[in-house]
Amino acid sequence: MADRVPLLAANWKMHKTIEETERFLADFLPRVPDAGPEVVICPPFLSLRTAVEHCAQSRTRVAAQNMHEEPEGAFTGEVSPPMLVELGVDGVILGHSERRQYFGETDEALARKLPAALGAGLEPILCVGENESQRDSDETEGVLTRQIEADLAHVPDDRLADVVIAYEPIWAIGTGRTATPDQAQEAIATIRGLIENRSADAAGAIRILYGGSVKPDNAAELIGRADVDGALVGGASLDPGDFAAIVQAAEPSR
Repeated sequence: MADRVPLLAANWKMHKTIEETERFLADFLPRVPDAGPEVVICPPFLSLRTAVEHCAQSRTRVAAQNMHEEPEGAFTGEVSPPMLVELGVDGVILGHSERRQYFGETDEALARKLPAALGAGLEPILCVGENESQRDSDETEGVLTRQIEADLAHVPDDRLADVVIAYEPIWAIGTGRTATPDQAQEAIATIRGLIENRSADAAGAIRILYGGSVKPDNAAELIGRADVDGALVGGASLDPGDFAAIVQAAEPSR
């Protein structure tokens, strides 16, 4: 859809020191086109300030990989929305499957985090998706319905379009398996339909990304589908040349 600007987000997970972040951005930023898709780099917490400083004069924005919903408090090891805002961070990934699987993040917690991010002026990238057994049991639609309804429960209808949603089939993350373009389109169309149940305007405006083994050689076909508005990229985003190629793949169709 012409009104939805594609977004390419690089989720570095627990990779790259501050020095490695500097080297990556020195190589990558000159490759970012002057116009076209939005680009977001999501480094580890310790590299956020460095990324913000290096991206300040570019079109590339910076997002964190997680946050706590409270502005402050006795939450050892956590980072709050105001702390991210002070750094100049623009957004935050919430609900990544690894956060759900390894750190026990629940839909109830995400229902608190999303309004907190929006209230702080951060753009949340909400991750949803099914695992392999759920896909094989034909439970994809049920899983997506449960997650979308629960996670967005406290987001007002007029703020839904300010959320970015990333559909990440868990069975395709870091496994080498990739959802086919038809599978990605089908799942993302389902998500858009769930948003439409609350607001037709939001459904037309909200950006929904695909995430799961996105690479330079499959990015154009995945992103080219009608409801796919970009990609949340993991492993391939660690190489500046590969991620630049993925960014360029999002240009022609929009």
